[in-house]
Amino acid sequence: MLEISERTRNLGTENAFVVLKEVNELVREGKDIVNFCIGQPDFDTPEYIKEAAIKAIREGKTGYTPSPGIPELREAVAEYFSKTRNIDVKPEWVVVANGAKPFIAYTILTVTDYGRGDEVLYPNPGFPIYESQIRANGAVPVPLPLHESKGYAFDVEYLEKRITDKTKLLILNSPHNPTGGVLDRDILEQIADIVKRHDNLWVLSDEIYSRMVYDGEFVSIASFPGMQERTIIVDGVSKTYAMTGWRIGFAANEKLAQHLSRWVTNTDSCAGHPNQYAALAALTGPQDDAKRMFMSFRERREIIVEGLNRINGIKCLRPGGAFYAWPNVTEACRMLNIGDSEEFRRRLLYEAGVAVLSDIHFGFKIKGEGEHIRLSYATSEENIREGLRRIEEYIEDNRVK
Repeated sequence: MLEISERTRNLGTENAFVVLKEVNELVREGKDIVNFCIGQPDFDTPEYIKEAAIKAIREGKTGYTPSPGIPELREAVAEYFSKTRNIDVKPEWVVVANGAKPFIAYTILTVTDYGRGDEVLYPNPGFPIYESQIRANGAVPVPLPLHESKGYAFDVEYLEKRITDKTKLLILNSPHNPTGGVLDRDILEQIADIVKRHDNLWVLSDEIYSRMVYDGEFVSIASFPGMQERTIIVDGVSKTYAMTGWRIGFAANEKLAQHLSRWVTNTDSCAGHPNQYAALAALTGPQDDAKRMFMSFRERREIIVEGLNRINGIKCLRPGGAFYAWPNVTEACRMLNIGDSEEFRRRLLYEAGVAVLSDIHFGFKIKGEGEHIRLSYATSEENIREGLRRIEEYIEDNRVK
């Protein structure tokens, strides 16, 4: 009998796309759904970026590029990282890929060996691809619980205890998906001090939401003394410039750039040629559109957080960045006599016409943390208000008396 590998059978996924499939099926059936499940800006890519890609195509820039990217984009990324992270990054330390996501696997492949028990620390709840790629590439996932009481920051003492002689990589994500939490300078400095005590511990800093910090400043762990050489900085144009489908991400590290580049050669050869010119335009062109999108997301954050906290049975911390709200719905589940957040999610979708994600889509439940759902507020204010109205109405109409 023809079989697939156990590795493939056990491969995780990004459940936002699974739920989106459910949503699209309901929409095709004529159902009216307010969709909070996908982490994608609802804005169009700015025109000057589109024109840069069109110009590149017309000029015949449609073939292979060097695996690490076109020189002009690598130079722009180096300048961008240097300016926004307060460090010195050289163009030859930069690698471009088809999105930021591939660098998760490339980094794990570069710093761990398959089946030898090498450990990777990662946030839980967190972007589900972290765990799935750790497992798929033969390393051992070690989750680090994020607690609501700490604003979804790491317990630094717990982190230190989880590091062993087998720990090869620590994954950080700030601003964070799904909670919107931001690691502040103090926490990052504590983490950096711990990391530096271990000779062979790398850090993958997923900074894809770096331009979406609403309170205070964005801080990269790479900016602390002794951390740049061991930190793989990952960012891209998807979120800031509404370019998710263009699939351009980039990473920087002096020691690992050549190895990350070889993984690009082995997988995709290079990122899309004209798309790299679009990303170049995004980084070097006018930033007015990006600023307008940022301001809109900040306004939407206020609307969704205030609205969620007005709903009986729901409480929500104000996220410091990204475009996600992570409300605690433990009391709402109790009021509705619902077992957990996943059942609550399904009822909201099929009975209230509201699409959200549940906490099980972002890792395992943490004891004592209760039930949570994720809402992406990368949608219009009208949709946010309507979705909140439906959630409130559903709870009030169906609560157990």
